[in-house]
Amino acid sequence: MTAVAARPTGRAPRLGAGLCLAASALALMGIASLFLGASTISPSDVWDALSGVDAASDDALIVRTLRVPRTVTALLVGAALGIAGGLMQAVTRNPLADPGILGVNAGAALAVALGIVATGATNAFGYMWFAFLGAGLAGAAVYLVGGALTAKVSVVRLTLAGVAVSTVLASLTRVLLVNYPGAFDAFRYWDVGTLSGRTLDIAAAVAGPIAVGAGLALVLAVRLNVLALGKDLATSLGSSPRWTFAVAALAVMLLAGGATAAVGPVGFIGLAAAHAARAITGPDYRWLLPYAALLGGIILLAADIIGRVVAAPAEIQTGIMTAVIAGPVFIAVARRRRVMEL
Repeated sequence: MTAVAARPTGRAPRLGAGLCLAASALALMGIASLFLGASTISPSDVWDALSGVDAASDDALIVRTLRVPRTVTALLVGAALGIAGGLMQAVTRNPLADPGILGVNAGAALAVALGIVATGATNAFGYMWFAFLGAGLAGAAVYLVGGALTAKVSVVRLTLAGVAVSTVLASLTRVLLVNYPGAFDAFRYWDVGTLSGRTLDIAAAVAGPIAVGAGLALVLAVRLNVLALGKDLATSLGSSPRWTFAVAALAVMLLAGGATAAVGPVGFIGLAAAHAARAITGPDYRWLLPYAALLGGIILLAADIIGRVVAAPAEIQTGIMTAVIAGPVFIAVARRRRVMEL
């Protein structure tokens, strides 16, 4: 395994430069998110609000309490979903895999619906804790059902377990909402996925789990390269596929669970970011995962900015815009046969 991990690619300078360019693009997108929105605010007023020169005006209130928190949240969530998508495709060897396949979205949705019915939770911060708990429990259930702690673990068993558990949890959510129609209005706003109304408290609450998940993913990168050679060959090289599956599943739960808890289910980011990253880096996960994090942030911020601008003074929820923007990007990338072969 060491020989594989240490094998030079000869592309490191080019990939490093590309990573810097992607980081610069993400930074520019973050700045654009502060200056553009449903309300028209001049660049000088935005700068005054950020610098504290004019902190009491209505424009400053919009910039400091709305645009800054949603920009920070978008950076965190986009990066988390991008890395989670790359991890899921690596361990399942499925080019269409995304975090939802481990039951993360379905578990979070059921927990949020239960929370609304049981406690009357009506705000994003209240939903967040239910979503995170549901995502974690659902991921653990998929993991146990898929036999990931036994010698029988395989990508097929894990994928089938994820699909089965997700289907059951989604059905239970629908049954619950049919019997409690009063909870449906609150639930559907969370279920579409949005960055509106997210505060820095929410970003701070999920930043820790997302950081731990990202760290685990980066530590796993070399083992994922070995696993890509095949389970038997990976074992012969001294790597444990079962241990790799276990740590990867934990990382996905932390990353996707934190992202979903913060903004609700947002599709296509994990898929599109991972495939776009693979088109640039190839199958080396030491580069693919950092690229997926940056590209996930870029895509989510672009979707959020466009959703705020095209329908001003109203806005289109981020979950809808990601499907509109990332969907065609994913289709274009996925049509490349070389990229589809994991």
